[in-house]
This record gives sequence, structure tokens and C-alpha cells, in this order.
Amino acid sequence: MPELPEVETVRRGLTPYLEGARLTQARAHRADLRWPFPERFAERLEGATVLRLERRAKYLLAHLDTQSVWVTHLGMTGRFRVDAAAASDPSRSGREAIAQTYYQTAPDPKHRHFQVTAEKDGQAAGIDYYDPRRFGFMLLLTPDELYASRWFQGLGVEPLSDALTPDYLLARANGRSLNLKALLMAQAGIAGLGNIYVCEALWRARLSPDRKARDLGFNQAAALTGAIRSVLEDAIASGGSSISDFAAASGEFGYFQHRFCVYDREGEPCARGDGGVIERKVHQGRSTFFCPVCQV
Repeated sequence: MPELPEVETVRRGLTPYLEGARLTQARAHRADLRWPFPERFAERLEGATVLRLERRAKYLLAHLDTQSVWVTHLGMTGRFRVDAAAASDPSRSGREAIAQTYYQTAPDPKHRHFQVTAEKDGQAAGIDYYDPRRFGFMLLLTPDELYASRWFQGLGVEPLSDALTPDYLLARANGRSLNLKALLMAQAGIAGLGNIYVCEALWRARLSPDRKARDLGFNQAAALTGAIRSVLEDAIASGGSSISDFAAASGEFGYFQHRFCVYDREGEPCARGDGGVIERKVHQGRSTFFCPVCQV
């Protein structure tokens, strides 16, 4: 499932085309994704202008001048694709436009479930949403409905914000017997962190995923918050991690998977050269990768 860096990569790719653009010719090609599209979804989007495009945890939020927020969750295989050339010149074939606009093979057209044209500064961009497994979903909510909804109510701090401090992490860990892996994966504490980057951050901070949260000290909390920030920033700079289906809005794949130090490296030597061999455990149904020598 795309994690925070992948969703942030998509946001940054869509922003030049969506922010300040007027949405036209919206069309849903089926009635549902994971859940049904909102009632009259395409009709309610048409004519709206996108004031800003944000990310909250793993959600994309397009704030509209109609006092609504278009929310997208990519699920496991959701993907946006921008084709500015084809939208600006309808006479061009789709294949020709793809060849000139994308670095990777275009997704299968049968999985294109939603599309919209965004017009800005006299130019038009076709923005398509593909989702082979249809685990993603879209919502259209007022701001009040958004922050009171089950998806957003109770979300923790953003890991790249100033709110994530050693003191905050210590307060979340205080007196709790759960392990650090579970602490970091809880969205009520830190929103948007997922399995890959939790594993990598714990390795960078030299902390065992099995360490009890209540045993965390200030220096360790400082190391961990710094590691969380650095691994996410490095991943975003690399365009995220493409393990299976993820691709940016430009069609390019992310490359951070080539820089993993522990994730999916079971049986390989630790990158620190400490003699450790990466091991795998299962925590809460998710694979955890770590070095038993340097992570204590």
C-alpha cells in the first residue's frame, strides 16, 4: 500500500495541474471503487476550482471553491496519471501522447475508473485515476464533515511537522507496554507512518522494534524522531518506493526501494557492517525487518 512518501509524491506531481485549475468533464466509469462514489460525484466536481491540494496522513485533499473537499485514498493499487498533451490537443492519439509524456508503460485502460479535465492558464490536463484492485476510494465532504469523519477524526500529528518532537513521542510512550513498532504504526499517534518506513526509521535510530515503549528515553526519542523525519524526506526525494504498483502522477516509478537498509532484506548482512544479519518477525500481522546486533 502506498505510504506517506508515495502519497506526497503524487500530491507534488498533481499540484501544478490541479491547484488553481477549474475542473471540467468529470466522469466516473463505474459506480464504485472500494465504496460507491458520492452521489452525483462527477456532476458536483464539474465547474469547481481547486484552491489547494494537501496531504493528510495517506489522503489527498483537494479543497474546492464550492466549500467541498475532494478526498482520495489510493488504497493498494490506486494511481493518478496526468496527460497534459492529450488534453490540450484532442486530435493526438492516446498512444502518441503517452509516448511523449511518460517514462513508464501506461496502465491498462480497463482499470481507468475516473477521469477529469483540469483547465488552468489556458491549458488543459487530463487526469485519470486507475485502480486495478479497487481498494482506493473517493469522498466529497464539507470541511466540517471531513474532520468529523471516521477517516480523519483522531488522526495523530504529521511526522514531517514541528509537532513531532521527542517530548511528544515520550508522552505517547509513557507507561505503555506495547512495543515501538506498534507505537509508531498507531495512526492516532503519528499519522501516515506505514510499515516500510517504520522499519527503516527504527534501524536508523538503532532501536529494536521489540523494545517496550515505556523504556524509551529522551535521547532515544530524539534519535527516533530525527530518523522518522530523515527517512521520509529521503524517500520523498527519491519519488517514494515502487514495490509493486506505485507510480507517480508523471508515470515514473519511485526509487527509494533501492536504498532500503532493512525492509525486505531478510538474510542479508546489515548495511552498518556490524556482523548482523537482517531478520524478519511478524508484528500485528505485518512483517518487521531489523538487525539484531545494532538495534537494541
